[in-house]
Amino acid sequence: MPSTGANDRVAVITGGASGIGRATVLRFLAEGIRVVFGDVNVDNGDRLVKDAGEPVGLRFAPTDVSAEADVAALIDTAVGSFGRLDVVVNNAGVGGAFGPLVELDAGDWDRTFGVISRGVFLGTKHGARAMVALGGGGSIINMASVAGLGGGGGPLAYSAAKAAVINFTANAAVELAGHRIRVNAICPGLIDTPMVMGKDPAALVGRRSTFQPWPDLGRPEHIASLAFFLAGPDSEFVTGEAIRADGGMLAWGPRMEGAHDQRGLTRRSAGFADGTTGRRSVKRVLDEQPDPG
Repeated sequence: MPSTGANDRVAVITGGASGIGRATVLRFLAEGIRVVFGDVNVDNGDRLVKDAGEPVGLRFAPTDVSAEADVAALIDTAVGSFGRLDVVVNNAGVGGAFGPLVELDAGDWDRTFGVISRGVFLGTKHGARAMVALGGGGSIINMASVAGLGGGGGPLAYSAAKAAVINFTANAAVELAGHRIRVNAICPGLIDTPMVMGKDPAALVGRRSTFQPWPDLGRPEHIASLAFFLAGPDSEFVTGEAIRADGGMLAWGPRMEGAHDQRGLTRRSAGFADGTTGRRSVKRVLDEQPDPG
């Protein structure tokens, strides 16, 4: 990646209105990087622009990352507004389909993959296309999860979609290396975001020590700092990696589902969690499930 000052760089960040995405937008701006961010939650997007002081180096565009036209338009906004593109952070996500495997709705499964893995594909496709045309190389950062690295780290559909992101990242890194475009994934563990903490954050915090050895929760700013490193010249020889930032969770053994749900609550309902999109999540209560074991 050619050497360039932070003040010259331009980044696109999806899912930028909340949680890790919001923290990454603010960190990049603080470092002098101009940012175009997309999010399906327009209220949160507008609020971030105001909270940031409406800087000239910030643009927001309502974006559904599962819709190719939206993603293409987001990339075009960055190039059209600032004349270049150096970084793409494919961060948008949802909790997605949840419940026992035999109760999962196929449409909810497709929606989960549509946001998490298709969104990463589209952001990488259109981001790389612009970077190749501009000829300056770049860095693409895909938000994966420890849930994609093994069993027990999260709901089935979410975990499978994040695993797809990790594999896609490795293959895209190989293909795009000749253009000096680096592609890496970040695999967060338990991060204190609205989507992760849900409606009962105190209960989750109280069980933190059962699935993570590090004594503190991860913060969105931790992941934003890692994204900033991967975005810049200090990581110019790093590509094709899936870097964990999980407080030692995976080193200890992923046990999010078992420890967090000792009473089997996740097996008593099914549906789709829309995270911080502003859309209403769907949940249906199942008949009492027999003990499988």
